[in-house]
Amino acid sequence: MNAGERTFSAPSRWRVAHFDSLDSTSEEARRRAFSGDRGCLWVVAEEQSAGRGRRGRSWVSPRGNLYASALLIDPCPPSIAVELGFVAGVALARAVEDVGAVGVRLKWPNDLVLDGAKCAGLLVEGVSLAPKRLACVVGIGVNCHSAPESAGYPTARVTDALGRPVDRRALFERLATRFDQALAKWEEGAGFEAIRSDWLDHAGAIGERIRIEDAGGRREGIFEGLDGDGRLLFRGEGGIEAVETADLWILPASDDSPAAGVSVSRAREGRT
Repeated sequence: MNAGERTFSAPSRWRVAHFDSLDSTSEEARRRAFSGDRGCLWVVAEEQSAGRGRRGRSWVSPRGNLYASALLIDPCPPSIAVELGFVAGVALARAVEDVGAVGVRLKWPNDLVLDGAKCAGLLVEGVSLAPKRLACVVGIGVNCHSAPESAGYPTARVTDALGRPVDRRALFERLATRFDQALAKWEEGAGFEAIRSDWLDHAGAIGERIRIEDAGGRREGIFEGLDGDGRLLFRGEGGIEAVETADLWILPASDDSPAAGVSVSRAREGRT
């Protein structure tokens, strides 16, 4: 059921489509892109029946949390569309701080964590449109009221960082504003260095032990930050390497078992 376009508000150049229930806010944004939507659109749902994360992983989506996807049409050259993940990450971290949460940090490349436990995630997807146009969908899910208990990794709620219930409408409005501001700062890629710096200001685990697993195998080392393209800088036995795609775990200081934190990866298809 479409609940109208005024339930949630966003900066003036954005429209908001709010639904009671959807399969996925990102799928709805994709459908609208193929139907000729001009973009600058947020799709928000009270619940999702088929929410998803990276690599097709399911995203549990009960009522009480925030599920929102932004649709952008031709926001940048396709080769740098992956940078939108960092733009959205900065916006998400700042929005959560704006509503009073403390102690939340960004986890490379697409999670927001509280004491190492995932409280929000984001996913950027590209859609090719004719003739030679690009739609980008930025999906964001925030554990406000509840967090999945059987996700296979530690989870948390933004409520835990606030010490009180989260006003989802206020959180969305701050997210929409912060995303608009971050997009302006990014300048279609020209300002990525400034966004990268902002992301690092909110990053967790820099200088800490991590475990990564990619085509080169599983290995442990130190998270040294991001390079100029947003790749993970990993210092292992062979020195520092820039990692584009990997599963990553934050390790505790005392032993070799994986610490709190979800396995994540970054896909940079088409990056030049």
